[in-house]
Amino acid sequence: MKEFDVYSLGNALVDIEYHVEPHQLNSMGIDKGLMTLIDEHQHNHLVNFLGDSHEKMACGGSAANSLIAIAQMGGLCHFSCRVAEDITGQFFMQDLKKSGIATDSHLKMDNAGVSGKCLVFVTPDADRTMNTFLGASADLDESYVSEQAIKRSEYVYLEGYLVTAENSRNAVLLAKQYARKHGVKTALTLSDPSMMMYFREGMLEMIGDGVDLLFANEDEAFALSTSTNLEQTIQQLKQYAKTFVITRGKEGAVVFDGESVINIKPNTVDALDTLGAGDMFAGAFLYGLTHAMDYSEAGQFASLASSKIVTQFGPRLETQQTLELLKTFKAGNF
Repeated sequence: MKEFDVYSLGNALVDIEYHVEPHQLNSMGIDKGLMTLIDEHQHNHLVNFLGDSHEKMACGGSAANSLIAIAQMGGLCHFSCRVAEDITGQFFMQDLKKSGIATDSHLKMDNAGVSGKCLVFVTPDADRTMNTFLGASADLDESYVSEQAIKRSEYVYLEGYLVTAENSRNAVLLAKQYARKHGVKTALTLSDPSMMMYFREGMLEMIGDGVDLLFANEDEAFALSTSTNLEQTIQQLKQYAKTFVITRGKEGAVVFDGESVINIKPNTVDALDTLGAGDMFAGAFLYGLTHAMDYSEAGQFASLASSKIVTQFGPRLETQQTLELLKTFKAGNF
């Protein structure tokens, strides 16, 4: 039995959430519904413009959100990331440890840098738009990849956002190399349609000769397959992954378990905030696979968990809420 269910490599960001109207995004020159990388000057300008109107602040980043969900369910995870030794970085590491995630990144905090932050804008239609200043995360490199932690894990979960810089792409490739060396399964999330839009070549490099499990929402899957036909996309994705999940929002999800395509029914709710829905789906799905669920069960559980998170603001649930979800699912009362 492995010491960790999931090892992950990802951006360490403190999420700062704002509730805004679409016209405010227009006035700030922000593309609605996408993740856009910004520099420190742009970040500070937006913060000054918005003032002290944020709703929540929590350690985040896509992979971190997924691992926190797994840990809340009782899973064991290890996270490798890069933060600076500033107030934001210290907040991130404290929140990560409080969530029960193992890490050795606190031993290598960047003395001179600035920690990453993500400004999350939630509009009344529950859509989320992100402006991300990577800060120290932009310098994540191969030295942050832990071969020992990977060796002791069942899955390596890699964040597609790492495609944006050569050093972080190389870190992903090294993590995949260690996983193959030690017989560890690899999972990759495509993260955001803009990653395929602007970094397609790098994403294909990270996928390489394939991964064991691929996560994508419908827009990301269409971008990878260069098709807007779901059936064609499903066939295309088989070239890139042994198994995969395509999340489809209100339409549920499609899961390919290596042999069969499984349609996962949606759990209909009134969505307030879609931030973290994909991260929760991936976390719950990985928890299921590492805790004796088959692909269909893991998909159903992930659908239930992601439907719960969109009914509230913020990228994650409280631990008690997550445990109640797991209990409800196991009892079949959903």
